[in-house]
Amino acid sequence: MPIIRTELYIKAPAQLCFDLARSIDIHAESTSQTKERAIGGVTQGLIELGQTVTWEAVHFGIKQRLTARISAMEAPHFFVDEQVGGAFKHFYHSHEFIISGDGTLMIDTFDYASPLGLLGKLADALFLERYMRVFLTKRNLYIKNVAEQRAVAAK
Repeated sequence: MPIIRTELYIKAPAQLCFDLARSIDIHAESTSQTKERAIGGVTQGLIELGQTVTWEAVHFGIKQRLTARISAMEAPHFFVDEQVGGAFKHFYHSHEFIISGDGTLMIDTFDYASPLGLLGKLADALFLERYMRVFLTKRNLYIKNVAEQRAVAAK
């Protein structure tokens, strides 16, 4: 079970970072390379505790669907989304926002298990863990850029 953890300092308030990270619209923009779009549950705006979203995207040339539910939330400090349906055996994705100086430390932890037992572990070692790390890092950098642009514009 790989665990991917990233930390990113953002020169923007925690509330702004928190809201951008749970924005359906920002998620779709940040994952445009996989043609990701919300097709069920909350399909625009901010997702809240207990709500679900179903995403459709193309990964590895295959159209896939994944449904996640927000299982924990304490604004503006953290929220957790967990897979309730999709390609992974399971995933638990926590998003933390720690006020630090004049900005926010965003800590993203993605704990997942691939399906198919030994074959899934082999896929993780060969390509999937790296693919997911790059995917999450691009998304987080997108959030950072949008948050910092909005923070400057608000001054």
